[in-house]
Amino acid sequence: MSRPLKPIIFSEFFTEGQYETEVETLAISEKSKSLSIGIPKETILSEHRVALSPPSIRTLIGYGHQVLVESGAGQKSNFSDRDYAEAGAQISHSREEVFKSQILLKIAPPTSEEIDLMQPEQVLVSPLQLPVLRDDYLVKLQKKRITAFAMEYLRSEDGSYPIVRIMSEIAGTCAVLTAAEYLTNTREGGRGLLLGGISGVPPAKIVILGAGVVAESAIKVALGLGASIRVFDNNITKLMRLQNAVGRHLHTSSFNPVYLAYQLTSADVVIGAIHSKSGRTPVVVTEEMVAKMKEGAVIIDVSIDQGGCFETSKMTTLDNPSFTEHGVIHYCVPNISSKVSRTASNAISNILTPLLLKMGTSNHFDSLLYDHEGIRHGCYTYKGCITNEYLSKRFGLKYTSLDLLLTSKL
Repeated sequence: MSRPLKPIIFSEFFTEGQYETEVETLAISEKSKSLSIGIPKETILSEHRVALSPPSIRTLIGYGHQVLVESGAGQKSNFSDRDYAEAGAQISHSREEVFKSQILLKIAPPTSEEIDLMQPEQVLVSPLQLPVLRDDYLVKLQKKRITAFAMEYLRSEDGSYPIVRIMSEIAGTCAVLTAAEYLTNTREGGRGLLLGGISGVPPAKIVILGAGVVAESAIKVALGLGASIRVFDNNITKLMRLQNAVGRHLHTSSFNPVYLAYQLTSADVVIGAIHSKSGRTPVVVTEEMVAKMKEGAVIIDVSIDQGGCFETSKMTTLDNPSFTEHGVIHYCVPNISSKVSRTASNAISNILTPLLLKMGTSNHFDSLLYDHEGIRHGCYTYKGCITNEYLSKRFGLKYTSLDLLLTSKL
């Protein structure tokens, strides 16, 4: 005799097992990748800095990464090949071998010849330096499908630009000390003026354009020397922050062209310290304004790596750092921090090392870009695509949104 079938209750059928205890599973951490990192010797722009210092290389080696350093790469920063070898790096006398590394770190933009040495699908981390940038530079990176990052556009989680900030601290200090040197009689055309006044003699007058980190560092040094300071910026909040950081009341103003021109006529030193977040810095001082400045006055254009904020600015090098225009001495060195190369190299190395460690722990390079908006912000070419809108417009090249490229792969 057959037994009657048990009726099926559909609500129980679809929810069966929903509230039952599941088997516990342990999280398995992703295995870190071993990266090959190449550091070539710099050959242009009188560059004395190096991307990684020996202490940072010791850290990277400890995490299982390989670092290949071209012989003599750290010599101008007083880091010998022996220092790098003792830190665990491989020293190579072959430039071609260094350029075969998976990740290439450079303090100066790669030359056309250096791009020819690079490998397809390579990762490049270097400054962009807009004044020396040419369209064939980007086209060559596109053809080799290089993923390139501009150091000055890498952004941290708090919205700041760590490489720019640390170099700005150095540049602000160097700008004032350089101006003090050029005001003396030791340089041709110098006015023979002491930056800080003495009893009975008024101090030199410094006009600073921009109220960022460069300005803050410059002001602290200038105040210590006793100079008279004027600061211009259209961001009133930044001017207020600057005064709080310095700890005293400053003579500040927005960029009023009439008042700026008036202040420039009596200025002994003008420091351009305006930073652009994505493209060229705006020109705020015209050639006519420069022509009306004092004979022998000094212009230090710290913004020259992004095009400069003076109409008369032209990029110079540490070998030939200055020129005179309308009787005004111009100092337009883009890598001004290279004057103190060892300090600057250690500072940059401290910032690049955590970035490289993130690249090593990421399961895939695309996932690193997807998870970190600040790293994406610094990427201007990605596997054959121009991902920086300003560069695409400037050189008439097709722009592709990096956000769309990454989300399309999900």
